Amino acid sequence: MPVAPGLALLLGSVLLVGCAPAQATPEQRSTTALSPASDGLSSLVAGFAPEGCTDASLPVTVEEERLTAVLPDAVDPSQSADRTFARAMVEGAGFGEFTPSFAGEVCAQGSLAEVKTVVERRGTLLWQDAVARAQSTEGVTGDLPASDDRPLYWTRLEAMSVLHQWSPDFTLSTKERVSLLDAFDRAARGMRDVDLPAGDQVTRVLVSGFDPFTLDGGATGSAPGTVGNQIRHGNPSGAIALAIDGTTTTDADGTTVRYEAYTLPVNYPEFERGYLEGTVGPLMKPGDGRLDASITISQAGGSQFALEQWNGRYHGDVAGNDKFAPCRPAGLTGAPQLAKDNPGCNTQVTGRWGGGDTVTDPPQWTASTLPIEQMIAARTGSDVSRPPGDTWEDESVAFGVLWNTNYTYFPNCDSDEVKDTSQRDDTYPPALEPTSPPQDSCARSGGGGTYLSNESAYRNTLLRDRAGLGIPAGHIHTPDMQHFETEFEVTDATFEAWRDAIVAQARELIAVVGTHS
Repeated sequence: MPVAPGLALLLGSVLLVGCAPAQATPEQRSTTALSPASDGLSSLVAGFAPEGCTDASLPVTVEEERLTAVLPDAVDPSQSADRTFARAMVEGAGFGEFTPSFAGEVCAQGSLAEVKTVVERRGTLLWQDAVARAQSTEGVTGDLPASDDRPLYWTRLEAMSVLHQWSPDFTLSTKERVSLLDAFDRAARGMRDVDLPAGDQVTRVLVSGFDPFTLDGGATGSAPGTVGNQIRHGNPSGAIALAIDGTTTTDADGTTVRYEAYTLPVNYPEFERGYLEGTVGPLMKPGDGRLDASITISQAGGSQFALEQWNGRYHGDVAGNDKFAPCRPAGLTGAPQLAKDNPGCNTQVTGRWGGGDTVTDPPQWTASTLPIEQMIAARTGSDVSRPPGDTWEDESVAFGVLWNTNYTYFPNCDSDEVKDTSQRDDTYPPALEPTSPPQDSCARSGGGGTYLSNESAYRNTLLRDRAGLGIPAGHIHTPDMQHFETEFEVTDATFEAWRDAIVAQARELIAVVGTHS
C-alpha cells in the first residue's frame, strides 16, 4: 500500500543527505516520492485539462517538475528558449495534442473502472504511435528525426502529471490514483503490447530499453530561470526498443525471429513494484509461446558495447530520476554499506517471481547466457557509419564489442572488505579464462555496476533461473550517446549520428542472439 504523500515527500530526500540517514522500509522503497507542485507545473497541467478538472494542491513527482524546465536560447544564451524543453520534444514529434486530448478524456469519466480503461488504452496507443514514428520510412510529423527516443518520455510525463493533479467528481483514494498511474505508465512503456506468436517456427526475443537519465546539470547560459543542457539527454537503449519492437528477421533455415520491446524507468520504486518481472515473468512460464531469449539493454560509456557476464544483487546509493536511492550513502567513512545490515542495498524480488527473505535467497549473483562467442565473432557494425568522435581503435567497425567479466565483491557477507576482478576482452575465447564470483561471496557490483542497468540484468536473469530455462538472457551496455556539437540546440547532427549508429549496430547484435536462440 502506498504511503501518505507527506511521508513519500520525506522519503525523497532523507536517504540522500547526512552521514547516517534512516533506512527505507520495504513499503517506502516501492513508493514513488511525491512533493507539492510548483505554481509553474500546476499552471501547465491546468492548461492541458478542461477547466475545473485539476487541483493545484495535489502532489507530483520530481520527474514531472522537470516539465517546466527551459533551456537558454540556442542562438542567444542570454535569453530563454521560447518554450519548455518538454514541449520542444512533444511538439517536435507531432505529439503536441496527446496530453490535452488525454486530459479531456480522463476528465470526462465518472468512475474508476471507466478511467482505468481509458488510461490503459491511451497509454498503449502512445507507445504504438512512438514505435510507428521510430520505424517510419516515409517521413514523420514534427521537426525531430524519427529515431529520437525522447518525445515518448516527455509525453508520458505530461500525461502522468495530469493524473497526479486530476480532481474527479467521485472519491479517488491514494491507492486508486497510484493504480491508474501504474496502469498508464506500464502501457505507455510497451509492457501491455508484447505480442509474440506461439509455435515452433518462431523464435521469440524480448528486449528492454531505458528512459533518459542524468537530466540535471550541465552548461547553462546567463538567462535567468534556465536549466543546464543535460536536460537534452536521451537514451540509446530506449531508441533501440522503439526501433525493434514488433519487427522480424528470417534465419537461414527459414525460422522467423520476432522481436518485442518495452522500456524501463530509471527509478528504483517501480522495479520493486515488479515492472520488469510483471512484463517478462509470464513469458517464461511453460507453453508454446514461451520466450527463446530475453535481453536487457542500457547506456554506458565509451565507443564500445559491453556484454555483461556477472550481475550482482547489490544496488548502490546513486539516485534515480526521482532523486531517490534505497541504499543509504556510506557517509564519512567511505565504507560501502553491507546489504546484510541494510536490506535497501539488496535487490528485493516479490515472492511471486522467485523472491526470498535472506541475504542469499535470491542468490547474490546471476550470469549471462548470451551467445558471447557468436556476438563477438559476428563483427557487427562493419556496415555502420562511424559517428564523429568515435574512438574505437578498429576503424573497420562502428564500435567494439567486449565481453565484460568485471565485478566487485565482499569475500563474505559480514565484512566490508571489497575485492574486485577486472577483465574485458574483444576476442573469444579470451587469453585468460574469466574467474567467476567466489562461492559464499556477497555482491558489491556486477559488470554493469550497482545502478539500474545491473538491476535490470539481475532481475531478468534471475527470472530465467527461477523458471529453470537455458535460454539466452543477459545484458548489453551501449556506447554513450550524449555527444552534441552545439551547446543548447535540442538536437544536432552529431547527437543524431551517435544515436543512429548505436541503434544500427545494436540491432545486428540482437539479431545474432535471435539466430542462436
